[in-house]
Amino acid sequence: MTSSEVTLSTSEGRIYVKTWNSNKGAESEKAPIVLFHDSLGSVRLWRSFPEHLAEATGRTVIAYDRLGFGQSDAHPGTLNKRFILEEAEATFDAVRQALNIHQFIAFGHSVGGAMAAACAAHYPDDCLALITESAQAFVEDRTVAGIEDAKVAFAEEGQVDRLARYHGDKAGWVLSAWIDTWLSEDFQDWRLDETLKQVHCPVLAIHGDDDEFGSPIHAERYTELPEGPATLKLLKGCGHVPHREQEEDVLEVVREFLG
Repeated sequence: MTSSEVTLSTSEGRIYVKTWNSNKGAESEKAPIVLFHDSLGSVRLWRSFPEHLAEATGRTVIAYDRLGFGQSDAHPGTLNKRFILEEAEATFDAVRQALNIHQFIAFGHSVGGAMAAACAAHYPDDCLALITESAQAFVEDRTVAGIEDAKVAFAEEGQVDRLARYHGDKAGWVLSAWIDTWLSEDFQDWRLDETLKQVHCPVLAIHGDDDEFGSPIHAERYTELPEGPATLKLLKGCGHVPHREQEEDVLEVVREFLG
């Protein structure tokens, strides 16, 4: 297993990217898996999962910090209602061009799953498969309640400092970009339905039955609305981060799906 890091200069700012290569000969020449992190996430917060995913699938795995997160440059403002779609149209496109990524597999966690779906819809000829994990398709009451609970928890002393380990002085912006965006009145009617209807590649939707930020209804949307073949994997006793809580199960179902 080898890994490499690069910081790309884009029109929006510098974007940090890390790549893991399984070194399994012809297998590593297959379409890479691109990871899209969650609302508080970063490349580092994927921890060892990208390496394990590369080993399990024999594919190159690529992860990047969105603008405003991790080791990428600060975001110049606030997130608008189209920020999920714009990730596919702007930052991911810049990463794609810089790394010469043609065909790819989109894999996203939480809001990153919605972004992965947006990429699958935006690049239908190149996205060979879509894998989502705990992804939201609309603003559910459970989603709002979970974020409100998190808002209270992050108000406690030292909690934002934990985020700063991964985001530096951008931690306050990262927290606000999640909480304030999702709880804003303007965002409450957000839905991904039309985007999902434009997805034609095979879909794997992974969801925990104890996910505090969304019921299995979301995974059902991800498997019912796209036109191509779809698989829903509901993990028992699992919360919002399946790749950390039940990593072996996630790796196995992904390996079977891609195989």
